[in-house]
Amino acid sequence: MESFSLFFEDCGYRVIGAVNGQAGLASFQKHRPDLIFTDLLMPQMDGLEFMRRVKELSPETPVVFISGINVVADAIKAVQAGAWDFITKPVLNLTELELIAKRALETVELRHEVSALRQQVLDGHLQNKEVFAAIVTQDESMLRIFRYIEAIAPTSQPVLIAGPTGTGKELLAQSVHTASRRTGKLVAVNLGGLDDQIFSDTLFGHLKGAFTGADRVREGVIAQAAGGTLFLDEIGELTESSQIKLLRLLQEQEYYPLGSDRPSKTTARIIAATNRDLHALVDEGRFRQDLFYRLCTHQVNVPPLQARKGDIPLLLELFVTEAAIALHKDVPAISSGLPSYLATYNFPGNVRELKALVYDAVARHSRGLLAKEYFIQAMDGRRPHNSATPAFEISPQIPGDRLPTLKEAEASLIRQALELANGNQGVAARHLGITRQGLNKILNRKKRLSES
Repeated sequence: MESFSLFFEDCGYRVIGAVNGQAGLASFQKHRPDLIFTDLLMPQMDGLEFMRRVKELSPETPVVFISGINVVADAIKAVQAGAWDFITKPVLNLTELELIAKRALETVELRHEVSALRQQVLDGHLQNKEVFAAIVTQDESMLRIFRYIEAIAPTSQPVLIAGPTGTGKELLAQSVHTASRRTGKLVAVNLGGLDDQIFSDTLFGHLKGAFTGADRVREGVIAQAAGGTLFLDEIGELTESSQIKLLRLLQEQEYYPLGSDRPSKTTARIIAATNRDLHALVDEGRFRQDLFYRLCTHQVNVPPLQARKGDIPLLLELFVTEAAIALHKDVPAISSGLPSYLATYNFPGNVRELKALVYDAVARHSRGLLAKEYFIQAMDGRRPHNSATPAFEISPQIPGDRLPTLKEAEASLIRQALELANGNQGVAARHLGITRQGLNKILNRKKRLSES
């Protein structure tokens, strides 16, 4: 068994050995390994009894028997008793062992994931809220994403996070990593603009002399993420040749540093993110279909801020406080109408754009309430020229069935516009489709008439 241990250690697995069934059971109780290889004939406790005792402690743990060719009947009995597989000695192809190990571990992960998803559906609440503390939200679609992440986090399968720019995809990747309890660190790489040479060097590293200027060994980020998570942002920007190399990494869990003819194994989990429609890129022939299906074993689709505007008050308060602390200012009070006004804007830059607007407003703020005008100026400059601002319906409201007089209609429209704008005449004028000066003239005229 020593040669098997050395082989699996070279493949990147942590191996725990035992000299017999009794010692193996004690070791299992202490370490709880994910997979067991055992002989059928052993002193003190044979393999069948050993497996029975293991299954009592952990029914899901796969057990693979390795024994001689003259025990076919026992092999059948072992499989019937719950063994994952049976391999006869001598084992001439050790890669067969690795393939069996991969399939067994993937099946166990899938079972755990299904069980976790079922539990999440039944419970409807988060087990570890602290994992998502950096993401401020009360939106139900985001909370569903959190519950899904808790369910898939323990697996080693890739995760694809898709969503518009500025929605917090890297924060979600961090949450996946934290919830996974992996011992290694999270290493993030932005793939935008990387050609094939730089991609290979960044991910896989190189040996000394691999190319002109390679005067020393350089470790790639995949090695830095050993036992942890590698986060690949802007995955949709990869060249075709880089896609092929990434596909091999996902399929074989191995890679070649530049200048090396010996593969290195990886134990890092891959999380990819994109703001592009990978389905469309596959249809256009610009993204490999096999890579796409490998990446989206688990997929998270992040909604834009426009779809979760109930989070705007929470985010506004957070960013105002952060900005004030960063700028060494007192935290300004927020007017009650500001969140409502911000909700009239579609935020193409999502949470990142809202944060930038708040930081700019706090930087210009001097005293009193945080001025709505700072946001109005910035947002009006970013709205499409052909869009109405903001999208509220205003109509004359007169009791009874009669048509209102012109004066009544005018008074009703102005009153509604001012209410929607929380008293801000500039915003109310835009509701009405007139200039602020025009609205002031109407209000002054009404004031003079009421006084006379």
